[in-house]
Amino acid sequence: MMRIAFFYIIFFTISFSANAQTANPEKYKYIFTVAKDGSGEFTTITAAIKAMRGYTLSPITMYLKNGVYNEKIEILANLTDISFIGENVDSTIITFDDYSGKGQLTTFTSYTAKISGNRFRAENITFANTAGRVGQGLALYVDADMAIFKNCKFLGNQDTIFVGGEHARQYFVNCYVEGTTDFIFGPATAIFQYCTIKGKTNSYITAANTPKGRSFGIIIMDSNIEADTGVTKLYLGRPWRAYANTAFIRCTLPAVISPLGWDNWGNAGNEKTVTYAEYKNSGAGAANGMRVSWSKQLTRKQASAYTVENILGTDKSYLKQQEKWFTRNDDGSFKWPVKK
Repeated sequence: MMRIAFFYIIFFTISFSANAQTANPEKYKYIFTVAKDGSGEFTTITAAIKAMRGYTLSPITMYLKNGVYNEKIEILANLTDISFIGENVDSTIITFDDYSGKGQLTTFTSYTAKISGNRFRAENITFANTAGRVGQGLALYVDADMAIFKNCKFLGNQDTIFVGGEHARQYFVNCYVEGTTDFIFGPATAIFQYCTIKGKTNSYITAANTPKGRSFGIIIMDSNIEADTGVTKLYLGRPWRAYANTAFIRCTLPAVISPLGWDNWGNAGNEKTVTYAEYKNSGAGAANGMRVSWSKQLTRKQASAYTVENILGTDKSYLKQQEKWFTRNDDGSFKWPVKK
């Protein structure tokens, strides 16, 4: 009898505790301020992340004051609905110098920031990998779904941004991205809109490994493509895997873009499976008379599918969520992004 009573006590204690956590969201912290100079609650991003509650009952906002945060950070999958708001994109910098081959590190552990918690948002922040040209070194590894990066900079060399997560949707708007080889790569459905994207060597901008059957992969639209002095041949992309899906829509392309446009990564078989598309690009590099025969120049009707709403909201082949997460403001209202 005593044993039965003991288990009832344990059961009700656990039940009450779980209910209390759900019923008392006011107990937890949802606003964090990080400042290197000690004027905030935390001096490091890592300390603030450790203080956050997993599976938060309300969205969490972390304000980052200007400073160089030399930290390797990770937002785990149970840390959802988090926003990082920087004070100034050029002065609020998260940086680290890991790279593949440094000790036991690989490409996928070389990141400066890894974001796995869904519905993450970042504004006015620079993410940098300062390892130099020593191999793969990620500034950002993001496999979160419904992630937004607005007015951010991503600085690195090879493999600057990994858009991970086969079922993830990600939106980069008004951002700056630079790198050398395959510096935007991965399997996610990811839009880069109103961005400046700069190639630093003769190499490849994108390397998608889109899952078979996916309607969209890496989409760069309404953006300016630039190149460092000394660059003479820059490809739009090459396939990391057979079904790579990449599109450049209404972008300005410099003269250093290879007339061929795309590369098959040494495998002619990829030419039968990739989806490489362009539409109404401009600039000296947009001439398409010599483009590889296995890429597409979209018709107006085909290009009409390449809208933010359609790509991130209504392509329901693998996700059923209806909400227009990519247009939501902090107060829950909706607003389309506007080019600066």
